[in-house]
Amino acid sequence: MPRRTGYTVLAALAAVVILVSTAIFIGLGGDKDDMDTGARTRGSADPASSGSWVGTWSTSAAAAEPKTTLRGLSGMSIRNVVRTSVGGSSARIQLSNFYSARPLTITHASLALAAAPSNPTAAAGTMRRLTFGNRAWVTIPPGKAATSDPVRLTIPDAADLLVTTYAPQTAGSVTYHPHARQTSYMARGDRTEDTAGAAYTEQSPYWRYLTAVDVWSKEAQGSVAVIGDSITDGITSTAGANRRWTDFLAERLRTEPGAPRLGVLNQGISGNRVLSDGTQYPPNNPSGLSRFNRDVLSRTGVKAVVIELGINDILRIPHQTDPNKIVSGLKRMTEQAHARGLRVVGATLTPFYGHRGYTPQLDAVREQINTQIRSGKVFDAVVDFDKALRDPISPLRLRPIYDSGDHLHPSDAGYRAMARALNLDHLKSTAAATL
Repeated sequence: MPRRTGYTVLAALAAVVILVSTAIFIGLGGDKDDMDTGARTRGSADPASSGSWVGTWSTSAAAAEPKTTLRGLSGMSIRNVVRTSVGGSSARIQLSNFYSARPLTITHASLALAAAPSNPTAAAGTMRRLTFGNRAWVTIPPGKAATSDPVRLTIPDAADLLVTTYAPQTAGSVTYHPHARQTSYMARGDRTEDTAGAAYTEQSPYWRYLTAVDVWSKEAQGSVAVIGDSITDGITSTAGANRRWTDFLAERLRTEPGAPRLGVLNQGISGNRVLSDGTQYPPNNPSGLSRFNRDVLSRTGVKAVVIELGINDILRIPHQTDPNKIVSGLKRMTEQAHARGLRVVGATLTPFYGHRGYTPQLDAVREQINTQIRSGKVFDAVVDFDKALRDPISPLRLRPIYDSGDHLHPSDAGYRAMARALNLDHLKSTAAATL
């Protein structure tokens, strides 16, 4: 072939490559500003039209899963089932390796809509492979988290999502949330993009690794982060039915005229306290104060905060019997929120007469804390869960219809009453109170 002809052919081939590459690049979304951080993200699925990232679901990394230190869950596909509060046109997830001393490498991850509630089968046409920095894999250092690239998928309000991860190698302790009140699933081998659920024969009451799902929304104004204990965790709510009080709150925010359009992020941990961490390092069950930045302030699109904490400081050993110390901790969380321009709604502590830990002395501490909360000097606004749940005839105990039976945690009806007690206007963007 003559040299000039060869150059002509090479030039033509190069032009074709450029045109094809440009078409692919444009099809993937191009090199756009990441709408959350402002960083340049090649291949981003962020829509070009107006909208914002908001949190639709999250949970708190609560502990290292027992008996996973040596082998973790290597070679298993973990399919977490989670419930959205608000929908959107794209989604991204956060994975946490907070409780491992070793790096976690996820080699395959996916997101899909569930074909039916609490079902491991994906709805037709919804399976999406997730990437991290345009790679199919991600290595998360010990104590850290990673956020996926966005994927385009129409996410409805109040929908079950399937978020699946696969780690082929041992990575130490599994970071998990033990009281999900939701059945998730596991399968042997890499079944990450299986649309059928047949391989997912092992059921699990936990959420593993997954700590957040965000959506790109044109309708939602942001999200409300609720930090709390087992009452917010919904430990006695009907499993798989989404009847935590935060679920009922999300329903109100979706359906009531004039309600602010907000996602709801449940940051409850059973047994959680304002002041004291759990054991080990990093601590299992970190205190409200120590996790406030991680679980509230760092969540996507947070516009308001609800704090439901304090009862375990009184009930758990060693008992904290100085109400001023607990109130001081609650005030410090409020101050942290104010530093980010966030308004805080705080909850009174609910009755526990008849519970095995009840004593008149401990209940007196609860009453003193509630008096200070109602004074308006602790939070910007108050939701009076004590008043909403107590028995009018015997105010030291839960109203029987609202009692799950252990005289501390609400029933499904009690959780609904809690959601009804919250004044939704208190979640709207207004100036913080002077405390």
